[in-house]
Amino acid sequence: MLGPVILAASRSDKMRRFISAAPGTKQVVDRFIAGESVDQVVPIIEDAAAKGLEVTLDVVGEDITTPEQAADARDAYLGLIERLKDLGLGTRAEMSVKLSMFGQALDGGHELALANVRPVVEAAAEIGTTVTLDAEDHTTLDSMFAIHEELRKDFPQTGCVIQAYLFRTEDDARRLAAAGSRVRIVKGAYKEPASVAYQDKAEIDKAYVRILRILMEGAGYPMIGSHDPRLIAIAQELGRKAGRKLDEYEFQMLYGIRSDEHLRLAAEGHRMRVYTAYGTDWYGYFMRRLAEKPANLLFFGRSILTKG
Repeated sequence: MLGPVILAASRSDKMRRFISAAPGTKQVVDRFIAGESVDQVVPIIEDAAAKGLEVTLDVVGEDITTPEQAADARDAYLGLIERLKDLGLGTRAEMSVKLSMFGQALDGGHELALANVRPVVEAAAEIGTTVTLDAEDHTTLDSMFAIHEELRKDFPQTGCVIQAYLFRTEDDARRLAAAGSRVRIVKGAYKEPASVAYQDKAEIDKAYVRILRILMEGAGYPMIGSHDPRLIAIAQELGRKAGRKLDEYEFQMLYGIRSDEHLRLAAEGHRMRVYTAYGTDWYGYFMRRLAEKPANLLFFGRSILTKG
């Protein structure tokens, strides 16, 4: 399977240099990354809003090695929120953050990440929106969930992400499916060992459905992160069986993937949010998008061959 190989390459400096220099890279990166700056992403937010879509914004970058870089990441999000405020787009856009970008992996990283993310969550609340904490590899999750719980004391709308391929996630979903919670479920996009995660796609899909049922039958607000037509149909059916109205859960899909489906779901009355990443440190995010779907890798390969 190519997925684990690509995920391993996402941590390789040598592969980073090779991919960045490849002639066809920019064409493919532009498919998944909305731009490098806030100015470039604002028209995309406005276009999405005009089409009845909402967005969640991710300033890409994970390889933080100093507290100063973590502070820069915090300030990048604060600058984004200020622009959303000026444009009156706060109610159409939320933020997604990776705590590794806020210093989670550094010495004293748990406290550092909490201190850096709190002002972002506070600023988001002031303009009428919120923040979702993205899940990363399994070694970071206890810290992420603890920070999530702490933030919700003052900002109960703060969301978090759970990953269907991890064995622990059904228990996490039961704990999180409470009134006022916002939980995004995804399949998972990190290289995880067989001791903690399902490796077979069919098993991951089955786990996804089990977890989604827990969320739909719970009292929280499920956010379905998937492009899989079968899982989308199952989510709709589970929502109906649970007696949920269309605005009591939402679908989330990545910028640049299945854009027609974004519009179809919105036209049906569903809340549809587009996960929109931007920034200059795109490599890790880009490689996970390649690993998730073979068609993405084929598209990239053809681009390199035709541009080389």
